[in-house]
Amino acid sequence: MDSSKEDVKTEFVDERAQQPDEIYDNDHEDPRIKRIKRKVDLRLSLILAVMYCVNQIDRTNLGNASIAGMDVDLNLIGNRYQIIVLVFFPFYILGNPIATVLARKLGPRPFLAAITAAFGLVVVGMGLSDNWQTLMGLRMLLGIFESCFFPSAIFLVSMWYLRREVAKRNAFFYLIGNSVGGFGGVLAFGLQQMDGIAGHEGWRWIFIWEGIITAIIAIIGFIFLVDFPEEAHKSKFFLTDEEIKLMVDRVDRDRGDAHVTEFSIWKYLSEAKDWKCWCFAVRTLRAKSYKMFTDGTTYLQANFGFAGLVTYSVSYFLPIILRESLGFSVALSQCLTAPCYVFSFLLGFAEAVVSDKTNWRGHIIVFNSVLMIIGANSNVTASMTYQQNNVVGQWKRAFTSANMVAMGGVGGIIGGSVFRGQDAPQYVPGLITCFLAAGLTILSVMATTIYMINQNRKQAKGQIVIEGVPGFRYTI
Repeated sequence: MDSSKEDVKTEFVDERAQQPDEIYDNDHEDPRIKRIKRKVDLRLSLILAVMYCVNQIDRTNLGNASIAGMDVDLNLIGNRYQIIVLVFFPFYILGNPIATVLARKLGPRPFLAAITAAFGLVVVGMGLSDNWQTLMGLRMLLGIFESCFFPSAIFLVSMWYLRREVAKRNAFFYLIGNSVGGFGGVLAFGLQQMDGIAGHEGWRWIFIWEGIITAIIAIIGFIFLVDFPEEAHKSKFFLTDEEIKLMVDRVDRDRGDAHVTEFSIWKYLSEAKDWKCWCFAVRTLRAKSYKMFTDGTTYLQANFGFAGLVTYSVSYFLPIILRESLGFSVALSQCLTAPCYVFSFLLGFAEAVVSDKTNWRGHIIVFNSVLMIIGANSNVTASMTYQQNNVVGQWKRAFTSANMVAMGGVGGIIGGSVFRGQDAPQYVPGLITCFLAAGLTILSVMATTIYMINQNRKQAKGQIVIEGVPGFRYTI
């Protein structure tokens, strides 16, 4: 009887390999699946978006606090501000590899809620700092806690949906969170009006209240966020057992990794031997580092105009550039960053819809790399989807998610170091680095695309089994 079941399963998978969109088309017509996905979208993508809003605001509120008086009160002379910005990233990078493992072991709902509350408390502490050294130490802690959120979030999203469905979900939680987070400058302007209340300067209230809001959001996340599909019964007022089984089965038919296998640290680390994982990661590095490089006003505005993702450079330096270089008032300097995020959402989500509709992944990255050369970038969500579509196995998915986000942190360090004030106003070294990064991104996509097309052809002829899963094919 077991042999018969295995034969049936193999026949089904091989048949699906000839028609890779079969499961997607069938589910698309099934009203039950549509209804379940709406529930998941509400409890997963929406809640993650809200949590990511405060994540972004807390990570990148230094620029707004600086122009509100923090630079004077904490004596941020010389390169002290740049040091405070940069110390975040090494700890952010170091925390990523363990983050997805902890999310899988502890459960994403309590884990993500706990680390969100933790970095909210750290931000409150930043508002109470009496010197720049204390602020620097708290930024290190912030890097550790915030490193756990993003890789765990994209890992969780990837486990709930078919490969043809993740681009829109990635874009929704990332770009909604990013866009609303972009109004942090407007929020900061309002909070700094509390200057003098309880003896605290206005910039301190920016940190204090944003930290308190973050802690409140963490409680909401703990109540409403969902667990991984096979453990969704732990989430209150969510799916029935039958609905959970439907979602688990369709993911398993799509790529064969709906169920977690036993964890082995050596097996987990051995995923680093797959060269494709590094291609996925390096593209994120280039996207993130580009955003730090583009410190000239024209490129900053163009970058935000087309980008579907947060730019570290804008978050940390644009308010300062608007205030000190362009002469805007403090209020305008804080508020003028917001419109850029709105437009970035429109482009990023439109690309995600096209990507899911056409099943194009690498094409979108190449398109965005061309935009990068002319002063724009929108590659992080596209890179997330490309990675999620082309790895199999929950622990490999966990590793590649963490590795990708960690490399984005490396990009933050490079960007913060290479784009120097003495190169103003042309910033030639930084811009040349941007153009090289864009070109290398295109080359890396070409390399993986050629490899994947060749592997898919061999799979279609029955010569190989890709990623150890019968019927699996790479998404180009």
